[in-house]
Amino acid sequence: MHILNKIINNLKQKSNTLKSTNIQILLLIDCILLPLALYTSVLLRLGGTWDPKLNHYYWLFIILPIITIPVFIYTGLYRAVIRYIDDKVVIIVLKGVSISVLCLIIIIYIFGIYAFPKSSIIIFWVFALAYIGGTRLILRGIVKRFDPIKKTNVIIYGAGSAGIQICIALQNGREYNPIGFIDDDKNKWGNMIRGIYIHNPRKIHKLLLENEVNQIIIAMPSISNERRNQIIAMLEPLSIHITTLPSINDLINNEVSIKDIKEIDIEDLLGRATIDVNTDFMRNNIENKNILITGAGGSIGSELVRQIIKLNPQKIILLEISEFSLYNITRTIKLHYENAQLVDILGSITDTSLLERIFERYNIHTIFHAAAYKHVPIVEFNPIAGIKNNIIGTLNVAQFALKYNVNTMVLISTDKAVRPTNIMGCTKRIAEMILQAIQTKSKHTVFTMVRFGNVLGSSGSVVPLFREQIKYKGPVTVTHPDITRYFMTIPEAVQLVIQASNMANGGEVFVLDMGKPIKILDLAIRMIHLSGLSIRDENEPNGDIEIKFSGLRPGEKLYEELLIGDNPETTQHQRIMKARDAFLEYEQLIIQICIALQNGREYNPIGFIDDD
Repeated sequence: MHILNKIINNLKQKSNTLKSTNIQILLLIDCILLPLALYTSVLLRLGGTWDPKLNHYYWLFIILPIITIPVFIYTGLYRAVIRYIDDKVVIIVLKGVSISVLCLIIIIYIFGIYAFPKSSIIIFWVFALAYIGGTRLILRGIVKRFDPIKKTNVIIYGAGSAGIQICIALQNGREYNPIGFIDDDKNKWGNMIRGIYIHNPRKIHKLLLENEVNQIIIAMPSISNERRNQIIAMLEPLSIHITTLPSINDLINNEVSIKDIKEIDIEDLLGRATIDVNTDFMRNNIENKNILITGAGGSIGSELVRQIIKLNPQKIILLEISEFSLYNITRTIKLHYENAQLVDILGSITDTSLLERIFERYNIHTIFHAAAYKHVPIVEFNPIAGIKNNIIGTLNVAQFALKYNVNTMVLISTDKAVRPTNIMGCTKRIAEMILQAIQTKSKHTVFTMVRFGNVLGSSGSVVPLFREQIKYKGPVTVTHPDITRYFMTIPEAVQLVIQASNMANGGEVFVLDMGKPIKILDLAIRMIHLSGLSIRDENEPNGDIEIKFSGLRPGEKLYEELLIGDNPETTQHQRIMKARDAFLEYEQLIIQICIALQNGREYNPIGFIDDD
């Protein structure tokens, strides 16, 4: 330990010594250049012939560095590390030289040096700016030219404001070396920014061949999703690492930095158009009302909290079984909305006594029921837990909603509920049927459900799994070469869920337009290519990453469906459809659930309770 501390201290001393040496060199250079600037300015003013009358004032050339160097120190000129000097150094030099000139004028006036050519002081101001500022920029170029640190060569796609900002940040950093711009605007082609040429997109392949480029940064935060997807599709065959900047709405003060560079999201690959959002319409079931969100810490539940808090609810009751998830969403909301009225409750929807206390105390107006076990293989191997949570839990919440005259209850459902081939899908279809059946008993509460497919970024999503496998150089595992899935972003799904809840009359199954299904194998291939890697297979045995087919998991389908019937109704929103699927009557459904419980080993039904 002592030896390690000694090594660290030695490195610190060397670093401090090197920094001190650099400052001493700059001081020496400035002490030479300042008198030189004054001398050349006087000589230029006198037409190249020195006036002997000025021989008595050589002391001005000696005193000039003495009065100027402290000014430079005060303005922070020597605090700038040569390697990272940027355009701001010009402002510092301008301030320092201007103060120096002012001091020089005062000295000439005080000592009555009337023979000194006054206009040469203006020339000195220009020369000093050029000498002092120019040496910094020249030294920066020399240091970077012989920098032993190997930088990553990058091309910036987009020579607009964001592209220029990221270029400056990269040039001042130690990790990246921008070697060219690409831009769609032909009027910019051939121009130069920061010493870097702007090229036609058609020349990108030539740039890659002539330079050892490792990465392309798409620096166009204001373009549409469709245009971004077109650019990504054009770059994908190059098998080079593609990164991007966030959208203009996600940037702080429209300024970009190196930390804003991020990997291509699956949302960028989808290229879906943004949905129409009617905020006033979304407020109907939320504004000034008490909202209960079950599963509030999950992927959908937490996004419901984030969006509902913007619609001015009176209070949000967050029911979540995971302490960590509940803590996370509560902390996040409180961080951005200090006055948010949140009630965080740790518990399960299978706990009827807890549900009773919640409904008695908080006068719930609207319920978004997102609590569910949703991972097909896990529920397949743990059927009792799936049945208990997805069926019994939903029945509990629905019965209390009916009992306490809640205005609206919305069930978050899944495409797995359509002609289910697994236990998770079966439990979710029964949950839908519970709401459909209980609607027939309701005179006040509107029960409805919203069905959609996979959401991006949720726990268990294939996208983060692929990203992790690519990070560790594979293999990337795909269950089947022909498997397809629908995908939608979490914010998009939740916006549509909230809008659908305001269209409900009771008993409908709203189905979200998920777009076209995506082949998972194609998704894996695209993610590998956009990471700058190649696929290792029979045709390319020296590729970077292998794709392996692991086989369908228990209960997994090749293709998912969103509709049971064939004739969905349109709604006032083009991305929301409405279906009315067949279901059992309430009494018959409850009897069937009771029989199933009697045949199981977990529950013992001892009686029925009914308001009729």
